[in-house]
Amino acid sequence: MALLLEAALLGVVQGLTEFLPVSSSAHLILARAFFGWDAEQFGLPFDVACHVGTLTAILIYFRRDIAALLPGLARLHAPAADRAARTLWYIALATIPAVLVGGLLGDVIDQLRSPRVIAATLAVGGVLMVVAERLGAQRRDADSLTLVETLAIGVAQACALVPGVSRSGATITMALALGVTRPAGARFSFLLGIPAMLGAASLEGLKLATADVPMDAATAQVFLVGMVVSAVVGYLTVKFFLQYLVGHTLNVFAAYRLALAAATLIWLVA
Repeated sequence: MALLLEAALLGVVQGLTEFLPVSSSAHLILARAFFGWDAEQFGLPFDVACHVGTLTAILIYFRRDIAALLPGLARLHAPAADRAARTLWYIALATIPAVLVGGLLGDVIDQLRSPRVIAATLAVGGVLMVVAERLGAQRRDADSLTLVETLAIGVAQACALVPGVSRSGATITMALALGVTRPAGARFSFLLGIPAMLGAASLEGLKLATADVPMDAATAQVFLVGMVVSAVVGYLTVKFFLQYLVGHTLNVFAAYRLALAAATLIWLVA
């Protein structure tokens, strides 16, 4: 029962932080470090199970957007004349950097899953968020992005493979720096995250399926609880966040990142 409760709490953390610009991976790692939860029981595979939950949440929330994009698959040969096809091409282009970085530097990134790294990336990300808020024109829609600008957002997403950076935080910050409005940048960020989240979950799922030791019933229950809780909380978080961005800045999230970075440093020293 205790493990299921911990799994539910981690699912809440994942659901809240996956779409808010505060880094879900950082919070999962810090929650385990601060509270001493079993790293073997709640490791990277559990993180991925929670990502499956939040992926389900975003697929349900953006089901109409996704349905509107599907006809573009038949018109990928003419993206200049079809908005859906162009958006699909842009999403594919922006996904390439994360695929390359994850494939080539995956082992290196795994070694960065530490509180020290997270303290630094949380702080740097918070500062960049404030800068983007102040300097970005925020008058453009995502449809006005060029290929080069879309690739820049993709590079930002690749940087978010490092724990503490935050995928939504990095991509929305880059979009703001390019002059895109907060709501438009967030919607594009969430749609862009679907292939990345699906790819990460599929890759780790394949590793689990081919592991020498099969998953027992207790572990399966833990993963299921984390997945369901993160899906429900993730859906509610997306709904809140998009409504929030209509009339508010990202400064509160930047301040939170800086405060958490400071708390992590204090914990490391103590």
